[in-house]
Amino acid sequence: MRIGILTSGGDCPGINATIRGVCKTAIRHYGMEVIGIHSGFQGLMTKDVETFTEDSLSGLLTLGGTVLGTSREKPFKRGGLMDGVDKPSLIIQNIKELGLDCVVCIGGNGTQKTAAKFAAMGVNIVSVPKTIDNDIWGTDFSFGFDTAVSIATDAIDRLHSTASSHKRVMVIEVMGHKAGWIALYSGMAGGGDVILIPEIPYNIHNIGEVILDRLRKGRPYSIVVVAEGIPTDGRKRAGEYIAQEIEYETGIETRETVLGYIQRGGSPTPFDRNLSTRMGGHATELIATGQFGRMVTLQGNDISSLPLEEVAGKLKLVTEDNDLVVQGRQMGVCFG
Repeated sequence: MRIGILTSGGDCPGINATIRGVCKTAIRHYGMEVIGIHSGFQGLMTKDVETFTEDSLSGLLTLGGTVLGTSREKPFKRGGLMDGVDKPSLIIQNIKELGLDCVVCIGGNGTQKTAAKFAAMGVNIVSVPKTIDNDIWGTDFSFGFDTAVSIATDAIDRLHSTASSHKRVMVIEVMGHKAGWIALYSGMAGGGDVILIPEIPYNIHNIGEVILDRLRKGRPYSIVVVAEGIPTDGRKRAGEYIAQEIEYETGIETRETVLGYIQRGGSPTPFDRNLSTRMGGHATELIATGQFGRMVTLQGNDISSLPLEEVAGKLKLVTEDNDLVVQGRQMGVCFG
């Protein structure tokens, strides 16, 4: 078989490890030919490809980013037309001309939706979920999430000493537009006193009272972890807005830190390396057994898969009955 592989959407740690898992399994175990597609779906429109060998896969396990490059090209957006050319039809034509028996799509929610549409048009597709936000429906964890949480937790740990020394409130803004998984996991792991996520409404007066109550009890500093997607006044970033509101409510000096793209860079954690390797290998097994139109998943400790049509268009969000939310509240953590 001749398979293609692409990475689409935002980069994150573990993509290269997944490419390695797919390609080494395909080449060594199944004797497949593997074609790397550059710049996501854009590369399929221009036939910007390369042939992978075992040598070209060396060193990928620990490498951040993606050696294939990526783009946010969405072939079905705005009717799927580019200069009068139907992009989905062009991609399908190029897949046939390249002789690809299947395309492996590594990406987040947008990529899963695009992959599902191509699968519905008869293209042999297998996808692997990738996002630091951990918001892809159907899988317990996506690779990249553990690394992002580790980076955010390390930053929170470092802020504790500054907050304590200066008796300040420290607000740290982490990624998460619609889902608060990074804020929840890093906030709990880093001992955050207040954790604000998009899924749970907050009251700034309540937050101020919680911080003042800590002061009255002899705890002169507080750590506030904020997901970037929480509601604000619409004019400021989440961290800046919350920091200013807390200082107004409490009179306590408050500073904000925005982690930004730092969370998406660097080498993946051992957990993400192993998850990427397992997911990549399973994607190749699906191809070898003719199980197309599916996304690889982690359910419990088992690597499995789900039909793409069940996954596309859905988000996995934090709920108030999540174990970490429940336990955090029992321990006095304020969620708004």
